[in-house]
Amino acid sequence: MMKEGLLHLSAYQLASLRIIFAGIVLLPWAVKHIRQIPRNRIVIVFLSGVLGSLLPAYLFCIAEEDIDGALAGTLNSLTPIFVIITGALFFRIKTPAGKIFGIVIALAGSVLLLFSSGHVNSPGNLWCIFLVVLATISYGVNVNMVYRYLQDIGSLRIAAVALSLNAIPALIVLYCSGYFNMALTDPGVLYSTGHAAMLGIFGTALASIIFYMLIKRAGAVFSSMVTYGIPIVANAWGIIYGEAVGWKEVSCLALILAGVYIANRRK
Repeated sequence: MMKEGLLHLSAYQLASLRIIFAGIVLLPWAVKHIRQIPRNRIVIVFLSGVLGSLLPAYLFCIAEEDIDGALAGTLNSLTPIFVIITGALFFRIKTPAGKIFGIVIALAGSVLLLFSSGHVNSPGNLWCIFLVVLATISYGVNVNMVYRYLQDIGSLRIAAVALSLNAIPALIVLYCSGYFNMALTDPGVLYSTGHAAMLGIFGTALASIIFYMLIKRAGAVFSSMVTYGIPIVANAWGIIYGEAVGWKEVSCLALILAGVYIANRRK
């Protein structure tokens, strides 16, 4: 959907529309539940929206202007690793030696992926890859923050208020991007805007509610392991779109997932 959205929209326009559509869909619940959230938690809920949806939306869209969706999806599998790393750095969660070993393996797989695909030869590609990794770090911080500070607040309330509030800065970015000066009835613009709407409604609004539920029921680290499935789906679409997905990429993906498994397994 990002690739189709970028056909006729800029990265900033696509990401902004994604968050705005998500906020609009959840606005009735946000109005209903915002007063039920303690005032001292509103800021945390807003930050959860920034780290879990707003910032990654822009980072991924900017990155996918230059790199394949399969590569972005594969690197997204690093999210559980950064859940552990950010948990240790910012939330005082202990990191056993086994987790550190898994982190090293996963990061090694990521480095090999970059070299095997020749992405290190292009400074532009490296910058885009950095943006994707930065998005996974943002996910990692958000997962730990929700698990630590928002356990007693309903998942629908968090998602609705967070995304509705974040739709405001997204609307400002959309206005500054010149979207409203475009021919909005143009078939191409409507086509990409439709994909932005689907991204916002299903890939952000609905997905965020389910993910917040998972964090509370299964814990921070386990919930982040939904990223096991993302590279498989992303690479499948990459093959359909004719992206470069060969045995090297698959081998590096397997190494990354092996590291994630080792880092998250229980004795």
